[in-house]
Amino acid sequence: MSAQPTDLWEGFDALDPESITGPVWDEPVPVSARRELPGFPVEALPGWLGDMVGAVAEETQTPADLAGCLALAVIATAAGGRANVSVRGHWREPVTIYTAVALDPGNRKSAVFTLMTQPLIAVEKTLVELSGPVRAEAETTARLAKAAADKAAARAANADAEQRAQLTAEAVALAQAAEEIRVPGKPQLVADDVTPESLATLLAEQDGRISVLSPEGGIFDIIAGRYSGAPNMEIFLKGHAGDMVRVNRQGRDSQHIESPAVTMGLAVQPEVLESLGQIKGADGRGLPARFLYAMPDSLVGRRNLTPDLIPDQVSAAYTERLAALTLEMAGRSEPVTLTLSPGADAVLLDYQRGTESRLGRGGSLAPIVKWASKRDGAVARIAGLLHLASHADQSWTRPVDADTMTAATRLGDYFTDHALTVFDAMGADPAQDAAHTVLTHLRDTGLGEFTKRDLFRVLPRGDFPAMADLTPALALLEEHGWVRQQPGPPRTGRGRPPSPRYQTHPALTTR
Repeated sequence: MSAQPTDLWEGFDALDPESITGPVWDEPVPVSARRELPGFPVEALPGWLGDMVGAVAEETQTPADLAGCLALAVIATAAGGRANVSVRGHWREPVTIYTAVALDPGNRKSAVFTLMTQPLIAVEKTLVELSGPVRAEAETTARLAKAAADKAAARAANADAEQRAQLTAEAVALAQAAEEIRVPGKPQLVADDVTPESLATLLAEQDGRISVLSPEGGIFDIIAGRYSGAPNMEIFLKGHAGDMVRVNRQGRDSQHIESPAVTMGLAVQPEVLESLGQIKGADGRGLPARFLYAMPDSLVGRRNLTPDLIPDQVSAAYTERLAALTLEMAGRSEPVTLTLSPGADAVLLDYQRGTESRLGRGGSLAPIVKWASKRDGAVARIAGLLHLASHADQSWTRPVDADTMTAATRLGDYFTDHALTVFDAMGADPAQDAAHTVLTHLRDTGLGEFTKRDLFRVLPRGDFPAMADLTPALALLEEHGWVRQQPGPPRTGRGRPPSPRYQTHPALTTR
């Protein structure tokens, strides 16, 4: 699903009819034109964050899109759902974010995830240590209160009729007091591929805040019903929007999470994104519309084997700033509200006008209207994340400025271009990708004729595991006028029939 030429007809000179022999060819029809996708705008990130993204991309020889999208999810994790952006009137956006980067296996996704998330894991350990005395005190208090309530209940049970009423009332009061003592959970910032039920439990234990960061796409299989047999996406929908969630846990009273905050940063195989839209009910409920997508070109096959390593000062600055933000936000009991400066509001309003003008019938965003309807809110969230990352402390004491909002709109444009391609792929005929691969090969080699068997031998096995996988691609290319199957010789004997022979359109062989 990497970017390809937008039109494989483009670039060929007009053909001289006298140079074409055989039956006349019509002009071929392009096979689902593809967009040239922009690279991740690293310069839109604050300096310390952009430096880390660029350095990680260089050392791992991966597209900057992977580290860049993960950087946004990491900042959202550090914010921990404890900030929201006040846009205009009653419009508020939590600074949570869902990102999904599509890359084939072998692109060192795990290495990038490790480098970008290590500081979060380190600060999580610090939070566990800092909370140790508080948790120990709460556990001891709860245990003593429970023991006192049990003793009071026993006294009431053994009391005579005259004293029973008073002792029962005391036992009830002590039991209620014991029940109300809350033992804080051990702090956890990041989860991996958890089930919806486990995620709900984590949210309840972590004050309604958790992140799912994973170099794999197994979470989509879980949402689709790998374990439950039916799709279960409620917690992911509400965790993005911040809508109240009721958590029912076995043997415990139900709990209400007023404003759940879930962040997701995923790297998945391209096929996983294509199947996301096929999860029953996902599109109708807006799950695919909540993700910010990236589909970068793989560097496999053209990687620098002796890249520059991450400078120590870059890594140290990243670790220090990320830890400081995480600890600062974790220490807050109530979310902070980020406001927009008049300049930032003007930038966002202008961006909203652009979005609105493209949503109507015939507009460039009409094919992805559900996603595009959330675009402006996503830009506000990104602006909030960039603002938090730009200031060392107490960022909420100053408004988001126009430059930060402009940087957020650049990222919004980047994600828009990639979303258009992702949603094309979700609804595309699977043969189109295969047809593009074959067509590119024919264009690059300039073959005038070929047999199906010979073509199969030179194409990647990852794309065409069996010769039968070529059939729909060749049928689509023939339908679009790029190839013609030639009549074969009469079959004689019992041997294997000759492989079908094809002739290619002169546009692929004439320069």
